Amino acid sequence: MNKVLAKARQNTIKTPARFLLLLTLSLSACAPLSPFGVGALPPTPTSESSSSSTLPGRPHYAPGELVEYIAQTGDTIPALARRFNTTEEEIFAANSFIPRDATTMPPDMPMKIPIYYLPLWAEPFQIIPDHALVNGPTLTGFNTTAYLVKTDGWLKSYRAYAGGMWRSGAGIVDYVAVNFSVSPRLLIALLEYQAGAVSQAEKPGEQFLLGFEEEFSGTVYLQLVKAANTLNHGYYSWRMGRLTEFDLRDGKLFRPDPWDNAASVSMKYYFSQVLSGSDFDSAIQPGGFAQTYAALFGDPWQDQTVLIPGSLRQPEFPLPFQAGQSWSYTGGPHTGWGTLQPYAAIDFAPPSDKSGCFLAEDKYYVIAVADGVVARSELGTVVLDLDGDGNERTGWVIYYLHLAASGRAALGQVLKRGDPVGHPSCEGGRVTGTHVHIARKYNGEWILADGPLAFNLGGWVTHGGSTAYRGTLTRGSLIVTACECGDLYSQVMADP
Repeated sequence: MNKVLAKARQNTIKTPARFLLLLTLSLSACAPLSPFGVGALPPTPTSESSSSSTLPGRPHYAPGELVEYIAQTGDTIPALARRFNTTEEEIFAANSFIPRDATTMPPDMPMKIPIYYLPLWAEPFQIIPDHALVNGPTLTGFNTTAYLVKTDGWLKSYRAYAGGMWRSGAGIVDYVAVNFSVSPRLLIALLEYQAGAVSQAEKPGEQFLLGFEEEFSGTVYLQLVKAANTLNHGYYSWRMGRLTEFDLRDGKLFRPDPWDNAASVSMKYYFSQVLSGSDFDSAIQPGGFAQTYAALFGDPWQDQTVLIPGSLRQPEFPLPFQAGQSWSYTGGPHTGWGTLQPYAAIDFAPPSDKSGCFLAEDKYYVIAVADGVVARSELGTVVLDLDGDGNERTGWVIYYLHLAASGRAALGQVLKRGDPVGHPSCEGGRVTGTHVHIARKYNGEWILADGPLAFNLGGWVTHGGSTAYRGTLTRGSLIVTACECGDLYSQVMADP
């Protein structure tokens, strides 16, 4: 593997134009990714680690020292700069073959990154690969019910009211997994690690099985919601390069290793919220959660599935309403589902002389932004699958929320770009007024509405604001500012 990567890097540096090829092709000759850090330098022991384990940490680095790094799925230059405590300009200078408009890095591409050492970087152990956290291609064909029925634990016979109806344990896991786009295997493994869900016949008596002790969150369902929300926040915050440090429950500072991957950081962040002291240390080490997951589902590192390929580009989309109409941009980047990251969604509302929730006029409907097939149609929701296989875990997917039941596109319906998807409404969640919530996923991973892969709708590009729901749409010198008020400055017209 090292010879393949070294040769690829040498060729890349000599021939910058080859970056375009690297962006579309990964190095298929490589072995599965190492759980001890992709492209990690040989580590040396340090006494500054924030964890009490004996795994080796990183050495001290001279300011600006170039270190070896092998790009991982979903890496972007802005995120790498934040993780390595450097700047985008310095990374571009050290890797002149990378185009300035590059979006995602090609997985397995060798890079040099100028690093500025920070104390307390954690050990370079990676818990799980990214595909093991996201409800993506590797979950295709997995049947939660069929899996649980073969186990001896309490989860297979568990039943509770969740999401507006009575559901089995498997049904609750799937309901949370689909909405948050978090792997059902991961949720099962968490329930096993913390509550013996597949190995113990009796459900533990503790009310807060996963450790979230907030009021009104004591049920299995709400504990899973909290878990999925926390996992997503950790995962996508690392994707953005924002979660470079966090506090443990005992007050210590934890800084993830810069070479770490998004799913492993997400797991460490999750456990920092529910465990403390030696329990936290044990959970994030090789004999902790990683061992439990592998015992249930096999070694996930043997699967080389790449969620986000190099140079990923959004297909060309129009604004999600009819040509010639002006709607209000009522919500800048905010959560795709839940309450925290990922800020993958934006909102539009049709014109009206009413406020609050109302039935939109027939002439105001949401359109398909591309050709596709409806992979899911349920309360308030339509999921449009652009690769046409009807599986929302693969390829580009458009997620529409708050669509009225009347006129909503049906499951399996084939739509062409511009076809009606449904009327905006207040259905499908807690809202303050009629609108449509739209987000994107690729291979099950939410695509952030702002950043290198920002939403581009008819040339209007999204930019985040100081908080969720704030921000702008820009097209050239034109600026539209998100506002729930639906004022003149929030109006945007779809091209005739």
